[in-house]
Amino acid sequence: MTTLLLTHPVFLEHDTGPGHPERPDRMRAIDKALSHDVFATLKREEAPLRDDVEQWIALAHPTSYIDRIKQLRPAPGEPAIHLDGDTLLSPGSWEAALRAVGAGLRAVDVVMDKSAGIANAFCQVRPCGHHAETARAMGFCIFNNAAIAAMYARAKHGAERVAIVDFDVHHGNGTQDIFWADKDLFFASTHQMPLYPGTGALGEIGVGNVFNAPLRPGDGGEPFREAMESRILPALKNFGPDVVVISAGFDAHRDDPLANLQLVESDFAWATRALAEVAQRQAGGRLVSVLEGGYNLTGLARSVAVHVKELMDAGS
Repeated sequence: MTTLLLTHPVFLEHDTGPGHPERPDRMRAIDKALSHDVFATLKREEAPLRDDVEQWIALAHPTSYIDRIKQLRPAPGEPAIHLDGDTLLSPGSWEAALRAVGAGLRAVDVVMDKSAGIANAFCQVRPCGHHAETARAMGFCIFNNAAIAAMYARAKHGAERVAIVDFDVHHGNGTQDIFWADKDLFFASTHQMPLYPGTGALGEIGVGNVFNAPLRPGDGGEPFREAMESRILPALKNFGPDVVVISAGFDAHRDDPLANLQLVESDFAWATRALAEVAQRQAGGRLVSVLEGGYNLTGLARSVAVHVKELMDAGS
């Protein structure tokens, strides 16, 4: 059994403009980190552009929203447009967004089909997705890649109970919005609070399926691990997922410019290992990780490297 890495050169074509933190260089930094010999056994595939992708996006977003994004996309050579203050749609963004979703769908397909020899998967994609609400693009996000993958696992593969755990420094308000009233979908998040987008309080519980664990500015590995061990991991185990999806943001790193948590690579490795252990014990090892944030290139690259290495170790 091995780990599958899904990415594509088109993710460089999602043009967010000069000075934007969610920039193509993020992909280049990860590519360089994952070119090391230690990752030689990774199975690598291009994120697919599926003919049926809009059908599956519609599990999480209404067709009216999908059509609106499609209609707004600029033609080649035209300038990017703003979907909100910091979320842009450039001529290359539509295909990138579809392939980002397609990566999650492919990852679910292979981890659900044990005959494929894939234990788990990492989707190195952009634009990121966890801020995209049911019918609203925001926070660099157009479609909610992780939520779509989770709902696809249920609709296509019959997974009855699907969990997303999000350790991005920003609360995954979009995933919470999409999952809010569905008891068979689980969402848990560690995140800095107060911070954009302003959601993620302890009292936000959905129908008993939402578990937020806000952290304070300046918190480091010890409070992060305590939040995971006391609140999120017990809830996840109690939920009993058939598949686990990670919204893997690395902007809680101490060097990240957009927030004030103090995590280091070993904290991300620990969290990955803990989640993989739950997936192994309760979900037959079925685990899909989808890249979210992380804006210091060195911190991002190193953190992704330890994350993927833990996935490889879990699947070996």
